[in-house]
Amino acid sequence: MAKGDQIYILEPFVNLQGIYEHHGIDGGDGSVIHLRKSNETITRAPFSEFTGGKEVYVKHYPLSFVSDVVVRRAESRLGEKARYNLLFNNCEHFATWCKLGYAYSQQVKDFVPILSRLQVEKLSQPLQEALKGTETQEKEQLVSAALADIKKVWDRTQPIYNQSLEESKVWQAVAWKALQEGKEKVAKAAIQRKLRYQKQAEKEKKKLDQLAQMTETLLRSQISS
Repeated sequence: MAKGDQIYILEPFVNLQGIYEHHGIDGGDGSVIHLRKSNETITRAPFSEFTGGKEVYVKHYPLSFVSDVVVRRAESRLGEKARYNLLFNNCEHFATWCKLGYAYSQQVKDFVPILSRLQVEKLSQPLQEALKGTETQEKEQLVSAALADIKKVWDRTQPIYNQSLEESKVWQAVAWKALQEGKEKVAKAAIQRKLRYQKQAEKEKKKLDQLAQMTETLLRSQISS
């Protein structure tokens, strides 16, 4: 790590550990300049306070401003009240602006594809809050991209669900026929397979329900904009 580096630590988000990156600019003097979420202010903090003892990573770019320029850009915004927004104005947007000259957040771009691992009932509210107060065009672009990503996950999940459901029905029929013929061992093995596929179907159905809830949240945000 060196002066002007864009550094970050991993913090928990919703119910996933180490999924959210908190970014800042290394001031080269034992301090880090970053957008503090708690008071929505760009501030300078001691390195130890910024990291909180967590492992520190460096964001690398093929091309960026030289270190002195990066730090000057960060310092030029010290004390600025910047309305924090998870999707449109987070700490990574600020740090990237310092390094590259424009605001960008890779973790926002990567945000939606992890939907199937999140509990949507916990995620919907943060997403709704993030969409508040944003420009209509920005919101429409984000929602469109999010819906496209949801469709990709849905298209992967639904065939697995359908197949698991069908296999469950098939092995149920096999078990029933075996019992009628007095083949208890065959019936028992068929029931075990049926239960295995049923459990898989329930797992995939839960994912589909979560994706449906997320889709509703995104569509409602468009209606209310």
